[in-house]
Amino acid sequence: MAWARATSLTRALGRAAALAALPLSAFADAGTPALFHGADLKLGEQLIVEHKCNACHIRRVGGDGSAIYKPQGRINTPGALRGMVDYCSTELNLGLFPEEVTAVAAVLQRDHYRFSPRPPAR
Repeated sequence: MAWARATSLTRALGRAAALAALPLSAFADAGTPALFHGADLKLGEQLIVEHKCNACHIRRVGGDGSAIYKPQGRINTPGALRGMVDYCSTELNLGLFPEEVTAVAAVLQRDHYRFSPRPPAR
C-alpha cells in the first residue's frame, strides 16, 4: 500500500516538474488567438522600437499615438490586425519577414486589441 502511494507521489512530482519546465508563453497562448500562438513577443517589441512605430503613429493621429489602435472598428479581427502591420511594413518599406509581422501584431494584440480566441468548432 505504501509502495502504491509512493509511486503515485512520484508520478505527480514528475508531472509538476514537467509543467514547471514549460515556458510561460505555453500558458499565455491559451487566451491568445491562434494566429499569434508561438509569436516571438520580444522580437515584436524590439521591432516596434527599432522602426519607431509610435513616432509615426503620433504624427498620424496626434496625442500619444494610441488612438491609431482603435480606428472605428476597422481592425476587428486578428487577421485584420496582422494585415495592417503587413500594410505598414510594405508602405514604409520596412522589409519585415512574415514571422516579424506576426510578432509585431502579437504585441499589439497583447497591449491594445485583446481579441478573444475563437471558440472551438462544434
